[in-house]
Amino acid sequence: MKTEKRASSPKPSTSSDAGTRSEIESSSNLAKKQKITKNIRDYVPVVVEKGQMARKLEAAAPYNFFLTAITDSKPTHNEPLTITLQEILDESLGTIVESVQINFMVDIGWLLGHYYFAGILDTPLLVLYGDDTPELQTISKHKPKVKAIKVKMPTPFSTSHTKMMLLAYQDGSMRVVVSTANLYEDDWHNRTQGVWISPLLEPLAEDADTAAGESPTNFRQDLMLYLVEYKYAELQPWIARIRRTDFSAINVFFIGSVPGGHREGPRGHPWGHGRVSSILQKHCAPIDESVPVVCQSSSIGSLGANVQAWIQNDFLNSLRRDCKPLGIRKFPQFKMIYPSFCNVSSSHDGMLGGGCLPYSRNTNDKQPWLKSYLHQWTSKLRHRSRAMPHIKSYTRFNLEDKSIYWFLLTSANLSKAAWGSFNKNSSIQACLRIANFEAGVLFLPRFVIGEDTFPLGTVRDGIPPFPLPYDVPLTPYSPDDKPFLMDYLHEL
Repeated sequence: MKTEKRASSPKPSTSSDAGTRSEIESSSNLAKKQKITKNIRDYVPVVVEKGQMARKLEAAAPYNFFLTAITDSKPTHNEPLTITLQEILDESLGTIVESVQINFMVDIGWLLGHYYFAGILDTPLLVLYGDDTPELQTISKHKPKVKAIKVKMPTPFSTSHTKMMLLAYQDGSMRVVVSTANLYEDDWHNRTQGVWISPLLEPLAEDADTAAGESPTNFRQDLMLYLVEYKYAELQPWIARIRRTDFSAINVFFIGSVPGGHREGPRGHPWGHGRVSSILQKHCAPIDESVPVVCQSSSIGSLGANVQAWIQNDFLNSLRRDCKPLGIRKFPQFKMIYPSFCNVSSSHDGMLGGGCLPYSRNTNDKQPWLKSYLHQWTSKLRHRSRAMPHIKSYTRFNLEDKSIYWFLLTSANLSKAAWGSFNKNSSIQACLRIANFEAGVLFLPRFVIGEDTFPLGTVRDGIPPFPLPYDVPLTPYSPDDKPFLMDYLHEL
């Protein structure tokens, strides 16, 4: 079973995006329990009052963007924009009768423990997972209503890395959840994770037009196209359900990555950073070239010999787009938030806090140029400076006028495998090669609040500020700082 330990020395391994199979190896303390305790507090470190989640979600509008509770940071337990897994399953959001969990790492015993305390242990559950887990291969023998499928990938370097939930309710409605957290204990313990929860999505009338109920962002179509890419018959009833559901209340864009080579089509680029580019070109307000692109992830792939190789030529070339032609504009500045050695050593779990940061020395040594772009992980405002980030986010903001142009929450680390790399040798049209399955949501102000930018830091005309997961202004690495490398855990 591939999970993480809190207190004993783990057996770390590099992330899928760094080219290997697991984000970390060890054994979950709670997963070892022979039977589920009847006391939820023996099982879940942070317990909030049941029945309140619907109210919390309503108060989180229009963003519906949460960070997970941090066990050792008490202020997060009462923060309005903090969430626990139990709250996602809370009955106030609807009575769950069926669900899908798409994730990379799944501790099925731990997950079913949460289903037990939510009162939905005996409901049908479909699990699509990426990381080899013996328990999932045999779970149907013990729990016939649980169907687990290991997602088949085209190459050993491809990973099914998406973290997404589809929840079906008793009244015929449903909900979509997109997050950055694996489904095992440590990812919901002392790590900063992001979670977006959709509004309640009601079923359409039986005689409704097939085009009815689409989101202004085409979220429903994009989600269905994404699920089709898995090519599993078990997802067909869910795709049919989504087609018959009203998604018009969703105000974010679905951003997916799927393995393969992809060219631009009638709807623009379908996947990866090309998809972000197509959406920004169509809908993003003009942004001055002085506004940086700020990236933040829990692992970093091989990015090439210099910043131009992939970061500028591929990734920034997509993320710098807006509704005006590029013309002769310069590339925006690239900034990367990644925990330093000092960030990790002072974390809630000490050096073991770096167990979710599988960036290897081998990769880092090949790209020394990256250090000058790196920034510390600081999150004092959200009480998470000592909670290492497994969240992945990308954004552009202007501190001078306190505005955010867009924000992207996703499972995708900063890597070619996750986002794609253009094959420039194509004789007809550039082909974007992607290795992984990834999923995220893009917040664009025009669709969320009807304005060109989100407020940053303070309320603007009654609109709450967008809840960034980290502090601004950013804190650059000092000359003595170095990025945390997974190899340090091997040396403990």
